[in-house]
Amino acid sequence: MRQYKKVLLGVASIVLIIVLAACGNIDDSSSSTSSSGKKTTSVQTTGQVSKSEYAGVIKNGHYLTSKARGLTANRNSNSLNITSFENGLLGVSKSYYSTSNYIFQEGQYLTTAKLTNWLGRKSKSNPTGLNPKDNGKKNSSRNPIYVESIEEQDFMQKNGNSLVLKGITIGIAMNTIDYYQKIKYGATYQQTITSKERVAYGKKVAKLIVERMRKIKKIGKNVPITIAMYKQAANDSLVGGSFYAKTQTTSSNISNWEKMNVENKVFPEISSTSDYASNDNKSFENFQSQIENYFPTISDVTAQAKYVNKKITGEQVTITTQFYSETEIISFTNFIAQVAPKFLPSGVPVNITVNSANGIQAFLSRSSTQRNFKSHVFSSY
Repeated sequence: MRQYKKVLLGVASIVLIIVLAACGNIDDSSSSTSSSGKKTTSVQTTGQVSKSEYAGVIKNGHYLTSKARGLTANRNSNSLNITSFENGLLGVSKSYYSTSNYIFQEGQYLTTAKLTNWLGRKSKSNPTGLNPKDNGKKNSSRNPIYVESIEEQDFMQKNGNSLVLKGITIGIAMNTIDYYQKIKYGATYQQTITSKERVAYGKKVAKLIVERMRKIKKIGKNVPITIAMYKQAANDSLVGGSFYAKTQTTSSNISNWEKMNVENKVFPEISSTSDYASNDNKSFENFQSQIENYFPTISDVTAQAKYVNKKITGEQVTITTQFYSETEIISFTNFIAQVAPKFLPSGVPVNITVNSANGIQAFLSRSSTQRNFKSHVFSSY
């Protein structure tokens, strides 16, 4: 299962690079990324590999990376949380900033140093900490760490030869379980955070973040700021967490929240309880049976499915096996491409990864508008 988690994160990274870099369609116009529209440096925008995805920003010939790059990954023990958080946040952004009118830019206003302080406990030495002061307790009455991670996404528009900031999305990942140690290098304990506590504390934190961002001169008082609240899954969860609320403000206040009914499920489900995902689970079990009967060295076939308002919106399938020749991998990939359309959900994007202890062996994908899968076998040469 550890390999399954690593592959999901690796595939997500590959997809994000393809989507945002799109280096075959670089827009050669020079521009700058200031809110005032003044030219400061040479910037290019990438093309779009799909109308459903954003063009990105290239600065001085290089992809413009986040000022807090890697912070979310370094703070998280479950790679599925990272994948769900980062990919889901991009999905939230699309509901406010259309891919046809906005250009995606990695966060440039919240640095690693600033966010590290914000994610710490509030104290005399760290007055900007968003997590509560340490009350000295070592049991369930301790003040837990509520806020686990913060992610920034910027959205730009062209103004002549310049890029101008037109919107920001902030993702706030809230813990459902706080893992802590009573002594350094000692045993790890768990403190459960109730839904009521998490939601209430998250609203306070969101308000503080908006107020602080309004004080950043380059952002200003009126640029739309979208906030998306995310609940972390447990460290040992087989699925990532999910977003539960979102809002947008053009001031320093947050007036209302929109509830998000998002849930991730892992197939095959152990529980036989009938619910809205039961038919999808049965179809996956049939797919699993076909795959496992094809070749004797299949060790694991699993999937993570995402549901919004109890409707499936995407599925990530991972098949773990060991093939010893290129022809076996090719034949197996062709077989999957024939079987998958019969059992896996239609009308939603589906990715299938075939991996072994040595890494990814093949990758298949299908968009929401396609029936057949495109595939690629990773050769050993």
